[in-house]
Amino acid sequence: MNRDRSPAMFRLAAASMAGTAIEFYDFFAYGTAAALVLGRLFFPGTSPLVGTLAAFGTFGVGFIARPLGSMLFGHIGDRLGRRPVLISSLLLTGLATVAVGFVPTYRDIGVAAPMLLLLLRFLQGLGVGGEWGGAVLLTTEHAPAHRRALWASFPRSAPPSASCSPTASP
Repeated sequence: MNRDRSPAMFRLAAASMAGTAIEFYDFFAYGTAAALVLGRLFFPGTSPLVGTLAAFGTFGVGFIARPLGSMLFGHIGDRLGRRPVLISSLLLTGLATVAVGFVPTYRDIGVAAPMLLLLLRFLQGLGVGGEWGGAVLLTTEHAPAHRRALWASFPRSAPPSASCSPTASP
């Protein structure tokens, strides 16, 4: 069977694209929350502008963690294999995302609330960095030599698709 058109290659590319889209959706959904509610809930003693800027600062922590996650998970992937790294990075991002939803607000636990938010956002960024690089690499390694760029484009096209809002009107 021609490996270029094999169902296994398509499943691998589709799975890596779906996993990456889900991870980036979680990553981008945090940005929406930062713009709308996190400033009020986690930085209430400041003006609305400063609270929103502080919330976006926690959003930025995830972007700082992404390259660190790709280096960390890339190193681990070289030693243990790509699949365990992809699973662990998906779990890390998912668990960090869920945990953000359970962080008590500033009113409940004080300064520990924004600190927990920063920690979880950092962990979420680590997971996204490890998953995205791992998904592209796994897809590329399994693709036939003459179609590597084509198959690697599947997970690379996931982040823009994850940022599209299904409720946006034209």
